[in-house]
Amino acid sequence: MSSTAADSLAERLALLNERIQRACVDSGRSLEEITLIGVSKTKPAADVTAAHELGLHDFGENYLQEATGKIDALQGIAATWHYVGNIQSNKTKEVAKYFDWVHTVDRSKIGQRLSAQCPAGKTIQVLIQVNIDDDPNKGGCSSAQALDLTHQLMALPNLQIRGLMTILSKDSKPRDSYESVAQLFAQIAAALPAAQQAYWDTLSMGMTDDLEQAIAAGATHIRIGTALFGARG
Repeated sequence: MSSTAADSLAERLALLNERIQRACVDSGRSLEEITLIGVSKTKPAADVTAAHELGLHDFGENYLQEATGKIDALQGIAATWHYVGNIQSNKTKEVAKYFDWVHTVDRSKIGQRLSAQCPAGKTIQVLIQVNIDDDPNKGGCSSAQALDLTHQLMALPNLQIRGLMTILSKDSKPRDSYESVAQLFAQIAAALPAAQQAYWDTLSMGMTDDLEQAIAAGATHIRIGTALFGARG
């Protein structure tokens, strides 16, 4: 990465951190509650390295084939890798091998395969993707299915179920939809045994255009690509 590109990345990250900090102040939340995930899909390993040197440690990838090569090339950095794309059944072995977090589990079969194919000694942190807007073009289980799926996944030995994730419909009202996810999160928490409630702590929601609404609604992890790495080529 050229020095000019690195400076631009640093400026974008600083502006993004300012937005997150203002959103936390406006919603009465602590900055420490928010994890920024830099969605590095289509971006080269050099961009990830540069962002890591600026203090970012969590990175999200959508495209498995691209991601595995990138992660292999970046084994020397202490990064946490989040899979945020659609999961095909025949790709679960690689997802389980390469990623620390999986945000997009929306059916029991995928959870079972991730657990069965998880490398020895590893526990995968898992979020259940909910299609909160009932958008036929988005992945995710329905709100009505979420509690039952949570119980099914929590019975699997190599997964730690941490909470919910959503991707909104382009026609949704972000604050309303995010509030609905937060309400569902609380409802599920109330139905879990105390030992499981202790790990039920994550809401992955919010992107470049609506991170303020997501933070106000209770997001703990926000997934940012364009505002950090710039427009995809």
